[in-house]
Amino acid sequence: MEKTPKALRLHIGVFGRTNVGKSSFLNMVSGQDVSITSNMPGTTTDVVEKTMELLPLGPVVFLDTAGIDDTSQLSDKRIEKTNKIFNRADIVCLITEPDIWGDFEEGILNKCCDGNIPVIVVINKVDIKSPDEAFIERISEKVGNIICLSSVLKENRDEYIAELKSQLIHLCPDDFLNPPPLIGDLIAAGETVVLIVPIDLQAPKGRLILPQVQTIRDALDSDSMALVVKEREYKHALYILKKLPALAVCDSQVVMKMVADTPSEMKCTTFSILFSRYKGDLIECVKGVKAIDKLGPEDKILIAESCSHHAIEDDIGRVKIPRWLRQYLGHDIKIDIYSGKDYPDNLSEYGLIVHCGGCMTNRREMLYRINLAKKHGVPITNYGVCISFLQGVLERVLSPFPAALDAFKA
Repeated sequence: MEKTPKALRLHIGVFGRTNVGKSSFLNMVSGQDVSITSNMPGTTTDVVEKTMELLPLGPVVFLDTAGIDDTSQLSDKRIEKTNKIFNRADIVCLITEPDIWGDFEEGILNKCCDGNIPVIVVINKVDIKSPDEAFIERISEKVGNIICLSSVLKENRDEYIAELKSQLIHLCPDDFLNPPPLIGDLIAAGETVVLIVPIDLQAPKGRLILPQVQTIRDALDSDSMALVVKEREYKHALYILKKLPALAVCDSQVVMKMVADTPSEMKCTTFSILFSRYKGDLIECVKGVKAIDKLGPEDKILIAESCSHHAIEDDIGRVKIPRWLRQYLGHDIKIDIYSGKDYPDNLSEYGLIVHCGGCMTNRREMLYRINLAKKHGVPITNYGVCISFLQGVLERVLSPFPAALDAFKA
């Protein structure tokens, strides 16, 4: 893979009134004309995403939003999309002008406080007017992180960028600077993990999918060895190895074959279950899957995909999981499918949410979706947990996770 995926980047939301200079700020930071700038309010009509390397911090993605005080004909939809960025942002840059702070800015700050999102107040356009000391002091009482700059003074760009980096590093979440392991805590240095990767219609041509690539990298970072095989070669791979691997990880669609071919003394799991722990809350997903047994013909299930992709003939989320659910339940059931950043507001209508592994979204948004489900009293699980439960092998693939296994048995 040539670029760090967005899901692994620090998400920085850029908020502020219309025409306050949000797009100019993003252009200055990136050193490119990423966003169109104009004196006409409301030029930014949708969220503009810019990925970049902000060394020494690392890979980041800036989310340039529409103005929070937009009063145009499309303002409601623009502001709705802007508000959804709070679910993704790890840090917020709130752009304002000298001596201007009102209900709009206070509202953004309150939402950040509610979501426990760190905030940097960027006072822009200081080339036109310098902020009063009283204004700086008042903002400092609300937010301890302030930068005064002018997005159009190119000769001061290095100074502004250095200050921004310093504050971002100071506020950066610990799990970004020190990300949790994917499998590093499940295997010891020098041990082997076997990764079972089907090459079928859903496998992208010429490459592996992100969860598989990340797992290989995490094994190498942990000084372990990764052996990658297809499901047909898995049993033979175990036969020719002198010592049993410490762990096997498979695609959920071949979980029954993996379990059948794996010796009882060897631990095994699926990529999706790994990501349930890595991106979200595995124990909550294990608890949620038991709701399947309580579903009646009138209940609805939400299947949520965090990415938008072209569904193929035997798509896992749109075809296979619905089919397996109906076979398991023995009756028909209503199923809604949402993909990408779409996530319904009417969660209370559902008897269960089955979410994908979340490899294409960041941990903050995944946890937000889980907490929103809990708030509405709706059980939530994920693809890997759900499939393993329906296939009758969930206890087996939870063997590397004692706490989750105990939660399932409780």
